Amino acid sequence: MEKKHQVQIKSAGVELTGDLCIPEGASGLVLFAHGSGSSRLSPRNRYVANVLQDNAIATLLIDLLTPNEEIEKDLRFDISLLAERLVGITDWLEKNTSLTIGYFGASTGAAAALVAAAKKREKIRAIVSRGGRPDLAGSHLAKVTAPTLLIVGGEDPIVISLNEEALGLLTCPKQLVIVPGASHLFEESGTLEDVARIASRWFKDHL
Repeated sequence: MEKKHQVQIKSAGVELTGDLCIPEGASGLVLFAHGSGSSRLSPRNRYVANVLQDNAIATLLIDLLTPNEEIEKDLRFDISLLAERLVGITDWLEKNTSLTIGYFGASTGAAAALVAAAKKREKIRAIVSRGGRPDLAGSHLAKVTAPTLLIVGGEDPIVISLNEEALGLLTCPKQLVIVPGASHLFEESGTLEDVARIASRWFKDHL
């Protein structure tokens, strides 16, 4: 039986609100790291989360910033802070579930996920980036060991270039997938469905 509930998790000195869903028979869990200006209520990430749940993968969508912090736009780009929060949430998941853990990051959240994965190398089993900025993870890229999938829209040339640069710095099992006809936010018909399908397969293979 599927279990859904809201959780409050203390991480790096603040209390963060998340939505945890554990489908029956789940063997892995994906923690979502939202990008700048987004939240756990993002319809795009919730769509991907629903597809993962349909494939018996648990999900945790959580706000990495408090409502007051969201007002300070600079914090949305504070990769170190966001990664620190992810590490704290990962620690909480380790204590409260027995599931293997992966990260799904979008925009700046992808960089935070990669930095956190570099710090939790023994625990993170897989990473997927959607329209992400993995280049912002800098020197941490070479320390990531979890299989990493970078998904970028075919109509997002600047981000394609940044992802190709980051791909070259990753030393873990890695892949770059370009979704034809998709812009940065994957708003075009069928493109988000492609992201969800590709991400689900990656997590099923590696979690």
